[in-house]
Amino acid sequence: QVPLVESGGGSVQAGGSLRLSCAASGYSSYSMGWFRQAPGKEREGVAGIRPDGYTTYADSVKGRFTISKDIAKNTLDLQMDSLKPEDTAMYYCAASYGVISWLLRRSQYAYWGQGTQVTVSS
Repeated sequence: QVPLVESGGGSVQAGGSLRLSCAASGYSSYSMGWFRQAPGKEREGVAGIRPDGYTTYADSVKGRFTISKDIAKNTLDLQMDSLKPEDTAMYYCAASYGVISWLLRRSQYAYWGQGTQVTVSS
């Protein structure tokens, strides 16, 4: 399988926006998700999307983050608006073949990217 490669991380002030992308060629039939891990904390699910376009979000990001697939560019994107300092973390892209039941559960995913750092300052 082609490796997942994240990009778009960086530093931003609170209230700002960032757009993360995950290069995901050949993943059209996969469920995919974005996870994040802050220092000293467990990796948590942020947003997920199934092959049919169904999406789900963690309560902490609902209304602020949007997950989407760009079929033409073969990317999985995460638009992050109204960022808060507590959004600071390493963000990871993940994928697993077919329809998975729990899109925000780490154990459901077979493939992972290396991560991209997001830092939000107050």
